[in-house]
Amino acid sequence: MRSILKVFLLASALLSGGLVHAQYPTRPVKIVVPSTAGDGSDLLARTLAKSMSESMGQPFVIENRPGAGGSIGAAVVAKSVSDGYTLFLGNGSSHGVTPGLYARLPYDSVNDFSPVALIATAANVLVVGSDVPVASYADFARLAREQPGRMTIASAGNGSLSHLSVELLRSMARLDLLHVPYKGAAPGVADVAGGQVQAMIINIPSVMPLIKAGKLKALAATSAKRPTSLPEVPTLEESGVKGYETLAWFGLLAPANTPLEITTALHREVQKALARPEVRETLARLGSEASGMGPADFRAFISSEIAKYSKVIKDAGIKAD
Repeated sequence: MRSILKVFLLASALLSGGLVHAQYPTRPVKIVVPSTAGDGSDLLARTLAKSMSESMGQPFVIENRPGAGGSIGAAVVAKSVSDGYTLFLGNGSSHGVTPGLYARLPYDSVNDFSPVALIATAANVLVVGSDVPVASYADFARLAREQPGRMTIASAGNGSLSHLSVELLRSMARLDLLHVPYKGAAPGVADVAGGQVQAMIINIPSVMPLIKAGKLKALAATSAKRPTSLPEVPTLEESGVKGYETLAWFGLLAPANTPLEITTALHREVQKALARPEVRETLARLGSEASGMGPADFRAFISSEIAKYSKVIKDAGIKAD
């Protein structure tokens, strides 16, 4: 009789657990964004949150936790309960660069998270100020070789994705460029547009308005194919730097061991959001392209990004500030 009762209680618990998961969410869901309010990734997160709130019937609220390449926000989520109510907007810095940059992180970038979906990618772009006398990557490379160590190129800071993009170009194209690190993308972009620094590799959303205004010249995209937002700009691959590719990317992650029913439901909602015209319009305005890649492929993608950038960091001897 006791064994029958135990089986009954176990079955009831399993059924009730499944029912709870099936009803998810029953209260507000928090998305931790590792950047300041108002930047491109924050806008993307808020656009996604609005769509998911309307579709799932519960508020999806944004909590900004910037700093340390995204590791501050990532640590918060990695230590959260695995119930689907605390999520993370990971990116190429937090889950691509940071694992190879910091010897000790308070979490494992792969094993402490349950990937949900790769939301969008954005090509980086090599830009120069309007007064720099080049019109193509070939011109840029020629000028750099004529002035070894004098061509200045900005980044968003030591160890940032834009910095690693510079190091990868220096290595693959054998260019002697003078790296000028800034504390964030905005001041670097401003100085390139203002003529204090000659060039920068940065994600398209950060510079699209200045490109359109003629204050920056886009010489080459870092993606494998031309970005839809700048179809007239060739890739570095097309320009002769064979095999070069770096991308800014944004994806949704949950703490490790989040139930499969929940991550599956969230992935489905991300796909639904990416099909909405207003979401696609926001992505296009940001120079990003929708992905929707699922959990298994997203996990493999994260691992490949970590391997690629860890090698760049080691080869270039980059240290975190």
